[in-house]
Amino acid sequence: MDARFLGIRELDEVPSVAVVIDVMRAYTVAAWAFARGAERIVLAGSLEEALALKDRHPEWVALKDGPPAPGFDAVNSPGLMRSAELAGRTVVQKTTAGTVGALAVRDASLVLCAGFVVAEATAAVLRQVGGDGVTFVVTGEDGRAEEDLACAQYIAQRAAGHEGDAAEFLRRADTSRAAAELREGLRAGAHPDDVALCLELDRFPFAMVAAQEDSRTVLRPRAVSRPDQLNFGQDWPV
Repeated sequence: MDARFLGIRELDEVPSVAVVIDVMRAYTVAAWAFARGAERIVLAGSLEEALALKDRHPEWVALKDGPPAPGFDAVNSPGLMRSAELAGRTVVQKTTAGTVGALAVRDASLVLCAGFVVAEATAAVLRQVGGDGVTFVVTGEDGRAEEDLACAQYIAQRAAGHEGDAAEFLRRADTSRAAAELREGLRAGAHPDDVALCLELDRFPFAMVAAQEDSRTVLRPRAVSRPDQLNFGQDWPV
């Protein structure tokens, strides 16, 4: 498999297949939202758009990066999202990097959004789709976020059919700048368990596919079969 690893600003054309990576924390949060029963996640292009959608649809759940803010129901934290009641609900998500990356490649024929928690399911979809070229969008730190790059490289390895050991990839993410900032309380809207939750390999047995619906970019889960050898979390759904 021909894998490219690019930052958002390095995207010079619309890829055929794109995997958008945001480990800490957008797509770990999104996975938890689906695990808590969310039907879909609308990816907003701005805080203003997220608030406008919430205003038109008061029953939707709006979340953002940073501290709580008027008009928003939640913040971008897996530690907080894991206790949310979202059965059948629509979530509107706006983050600094993750949602920006997905919107940048929204015209690709296939867009997957991922973190370590859905790594194997994402790789399984890539194996099913086949083809040679996959663009991994490393969203954090202008494409230099070590946790996102490590996750992208791990998924690429699994998609190519290589077994490999996830330990080194997880170590790189665990010692990344983002992990340190979360642990030190430098990022608002965080929970003490956020880093650990972001590093739960294959926690969920679904991939997350972004597609255009009514001129919006909408993320939905795609269930993946669970062979016995896969190390998916045994207590999903939660």
